[in-house]
Amino acid sequence: MGERRPVTDRLPTFPWDRLTPYKETAAAHPGGIVDLSVGTPVDPVPTNLREALADAADSPGYPLTWGTPELRAAIQGWLERRHGVRVADGAVLPTVGSKELVAWLPSLLGLGRGDTVVLPELAYPTYDVGVRIAGATPVATDGLTALGPAPVKLVWVNSPANPTGRVLGRDHLRKVVAWAREHGAIVASDECYLDLGWDGAEPTSILHPDVCDGSHENLLAVHSLSKRSNLAGYRAGFVAGDPALVSELLAVRKHAGMIVPAPVQAAMKAALDDDDHAAEQKERYRARRARLRAAFEGAGWRIEHSEAGLYLWASHPDLDAWGAVGVLADRGVLVAPGDFYGPTGGRHVRVAFTATDERVETAVERLSE
Repeated sequence: MGERRPVTDRLPTFPWDRLTPYKETAAAHPGGIVDLSVGTPVDPVPTNLREALADAADSPGYPLTWGTPELRAAIQGWLERRHGVRVADGAVLPTVGSKELVAWLPSLLGLGRGDTVVLPELAYPTYDVGVRIAGATPVATDGLTALGPAPVKLVWVNSPANPTGRVLGRDHLRKVVAWAREHGAIVASDECYLDLGWDGAEPTSILHPDVCDGSHENLLAVHSLSKRSNLAGYRAGFVAGDPALVSELLAVRKHAGMIVPAPVQAAMKAALDDDDHAAEQKERYRARRARLRAAFEGAGWRIEHSEAGLYLWASHPDLDAWGAVGVLADRGVLVAPGDFYGPTGGRHVRVAFTATDERVETAVERLSE
């Protein structure tokens, strides 16, 4: 029997562990830490969503892996109403947050040794982790045409992107879909920030007819209610797209017991049926974004991309990523170094604007000192 490989050999070091000493420095600031390193919601869960969760709390039986008919209809309605995407019945599936789906998708699809999965050059680290869990080979590149004969089985795209906030235009997405169809690859599009476009940016789903010509074959879109509806603590996400692929995912998830709890499904339905609370939350983020962007630029930093999502992609003219993290930590502000997301991020930091209004104002004051 082969020797077991420890997790430290199979997976990279969890990146945020490297940030611990900088967090300690920032926390020692007399005014306390302003943590802009992780995009975790801080505003309250809307009352109607909490009420929906509580009303469904008496749920002694096993929930449906596929989701209730009401939830599936709410997902379909939201996709069509908000993003012009019409998916077939049976082509949506709730997930235990979106990170779970991202991490397990290659395994759920049966990928493994000898299979190649393409990731963006700058990317959420869990794409890479999920490929490694499956035993497949990750390739980080933004240039599909340079891949040559590699047996690519899955291509991840992320628009709006984490960490950069970059939005891929419809023509770009069309080229990705065309390449994948030519090579028999699946495209998985992480669209967790799709509702959060700024300054006129209009992010588009991979499932939009202008991108895929009305066919969802071999296409999957991954969504989350963490940012839109402050439901990170509920672990509420879903995947939609190719009915055959969704059916395959459902079959495996039934065996594995990967089920969204029934009260969370009820809260998800309430969230997807209500656009007002999402619009209010977006305005909170818009104001925080404007304050932080002005403060960083006023202090001599450069902001690139950042046209959507919950982050500013910032660089200092004289510092690399970790030098910039250190300078800000000395002022009690914690951010994420860009190389957490790939080597090409080594001159940037990611600044989340998910802190409270009070903490954002504190950061603005410290940047002006």
